[in-house]
Amino acid sequence: MKQRHVFHSLVLLVLLAVSRDGLAQAPTHPANGQLKIFILSGQSNMVGFGQLQGSPGTMETYVSSNPEAYGHLIDNDGNPVVRDDVWIVDISREGQERMGWLTTGYGADSGHIGPEYGFGFVVGDVFEDPVLIIKSAWGGRSLAHNFLSPSSAEYPTPEQDGDRGFQYAEILRHVQQITGNLEEYFPSYDGQGYEIVGFGWHQGWNDRINAQAVDAYEANLVNLIKDLRKDLGVEKLPFVVANTGMGGWDIPPQAAYKARVEKLMDAQLAVADPQKYPALAGTVAGVETRDFQRAPEESPSGQGFHWLRNWETYYLIGKSMGEAMVDLASGGAG
Repeated sequence: MKQRHVFHSLVLLVLLAVSRDGLAQAPTHPANGQLKIFILSGQSNMVGFGQLQGSPGTMETYVSSNPEAYGHLIDNDGNPVVRDDVWIVDISREGQERMGWLTTGYGADSGHIGPEYGFGFVVGDVFEDPVLIIKSAWGGRSLAHNFLSPSSAEYPTPEQDGDRGFQYAEILRHVQQITGNLEEYFPSYDGQGYEIVGFGWHQGWNDRINAQAVDAYEANLVNLIKDLRKDLGVEKLPFVVANTGMGGWDIPPQAAYKARVEKLMDAQLAVADPQKYPALAGTVAGVETRDFQRAPEESPSGQGFHWLRNWETYYLIGKSMGEAMVDLASGGAG
């Protein structure tokens, strides 16, 4: 499934021809023959609302204005690059399975990206083996209820969306379904085996609007990490958390929600603190996203809860998550 969006600009094509070469990293993870699997999960900002076309703040405008940074994302015909080494499967929406080589259009719809885009470019550049990204993300879901893992509370086995822990169970079901049928979900699979390399998490809006959910978030996130590792069968599975930094560093002091929101952001990054959580040291990394907030006048929307739909914001979140993941997979401290 190749989503393509033509950006018509002769000037742009000339600039891109100059800027594209040499931006990809040399592979630092030699091939061992096994398919490399990464899981990305969260709520609507992992689904992704980074807008592709229009202005301002879209891929179209950023590629045109900053080809040195983004020219490598466009091919010689002016279309978004389609990678033939990174495959993505998104089965979060029942009856709307999407899969194909990584390109734009795997966000909320064909006109958007999520963090999977920048993430996939990073890991695809440094892993010589083919990469499979499994994306399990749903809008409007909280860690305090929907993603709640078994160590955080006792609850009946979830049976339908809305039940406590349903999204947690769905992540596991998706991974099992896909890895158990790789010939279907990764058509070039030839039985070479696979390894689950890492898990990326970008979520938090539905928790940050609730004081009790904020208070419980850090403990719930620690439990989520431990439970996923146990249930996925990877003892020290690298785990990257991108905090929910919407609003950036300049939340007005008088804003009633300021303390609650900033507490949540800090809680999300705290799980990567080796002094506070020595058992997670070197295997969990935090990505500070407040730096990626863009101004409303630089963005195509006023939706603060969706990062103003700014394409660069979503790209940089994914890119930073990918870089943190590569560091963890290389044995870095995160």
